[in-house]
Amino acid sequence: MTLRDDQLERYARHIVLKEVGGAGQHKLIASRVMVIGAGGLGSPCIQYLAAAGVGTIGVVDDDAVSLSNLQRQVLHGTADVGRSKVTSAVDAVARLNPDVTLVPFAERLTPVNAPAILSGWDVVADGSDSFATRLAVADAALALRIPLVSAAIGPFEGQLSLFRGWESDLPCYRCLVGRPEDRAGDTCADQGVLGALAGVIGAMQALEAIRAVVGFGDSLAGRLLLFDALSMRMRTLKLPKDPACPGCGAP
Repeated sequence: MTLRDDQLERYARHIVLKEVGGAGQHKLIASRVMVIGAGGLGSPCIQYLAAAGVGTIGVVDDDAVSLSNLQRQVLHGTADVGRSKVTSAVDAVARLNPDVTLVPFAERLTPVNAPAILSGWDVVADGSDSFATRLAVADAALALRIPLVSAAIGPFEGQLSLFRGWESDLPCYRCLVGRPEDRAGDTCADQGVLGALAGVIGAMQALEAIRAVVGFGDSLAGRLLLFDALSMRMRTLKLPKDPACPGCGAP
């Protein structure tokens, strides 16, 4: 693959990085990254993936844009209220980078359809808002051996990790959460959430997905990054593999 003149200019700041370079930019252009959710986390994640030149981005979301979304879901604007989030995302990505193809899935991801939807993607970035969806994503990504960049936020807290649980020394998502199927969980509507926090964690999620494609630096596989917006502190914890894990542990 040879980059066009306009691509050389668009991605010049990547290409001059020795950790990325022309070879890394080629990888990004050829890559396929699936984003689960076009909401608070998915919005900045999709924007930065598209800006980086990820050639094909998938997005799964069955929701429509509401006015209360706009405080944090920066992919959408006032004129998009009432529209499907994935349709709004298609238009937003086309404005940002016409070289990027966004593949919309206007449906809720479930254990039944997850394997078919996720098959063939290089990386999955999950920012969904329910444990049921998160577990469906995690289990399918593990079975398909696709790196999973999982992000979550609370009112003032965020967390991020990369899961490659099929590897003998690395945990999967269930090593972290166990069996939370019966846990309802609170929503942003219940607890509230600081809008800019979604931008911080969503951008870091895109960074980790880009790292997974290009291969620079140290990934978050086997580690959990925690961010506290109240104290403006960040720390990283070691996340071991659980031998009794229901997902990746020994049978």
